[in-house]
Amino acid sequence: MTTSEAAEQASPEAPKLGLAAQLTRFVLVGGFSALVDYGTYQLIMALGVWVHPAKALGFVFGTTTAYFLNKKFTFQAAPAGAGRLGGFILLYGVTFFVNVGVNALALALLPGSALKITIAWVIAQATATAINFVMLRLVVFKPQ
Repeated sequence: MTTSEAAEQASPEAPKLGLAAQLTRFVLVGGFSALVDYGTYQLIMALGVWVHPAKALGFVFGTTTAYFLNKKFTFQAAPAGAGRLGGFILLYGVTFFVNVGVNALALALLPGSALKITIAWVIAQATATAINFVMLRLVVFKPQ
């Protein structure tokens, strides 16, 4: 018996969460990660950076937060190799462009208002979040 096999037998695996529990945790993690994203976005814009690069950097900070919290807290994923990380990077690479693109489209289409940037951010975030939950649950962090 190898050391890893002995460790697996010594510590019983926690029961996996069901869809409702995962969704609840995903929403909580997403809310916190969204605060990181939005706070970074606003801070970078306050520093005079153009809105689109600021949005991109906010997304990167929020996404990094979401990955680590969702990996352990939401999907209770066991440590995995480069495949899982690669899947995550591919997924978030796609949703990065979806998020930034939807944000830019919303900014172009929404009428002028003091809340225009915030509304565009919410629309972009909601779109990317829906895609991320489905793909994280079914592909990236699916039970082995």
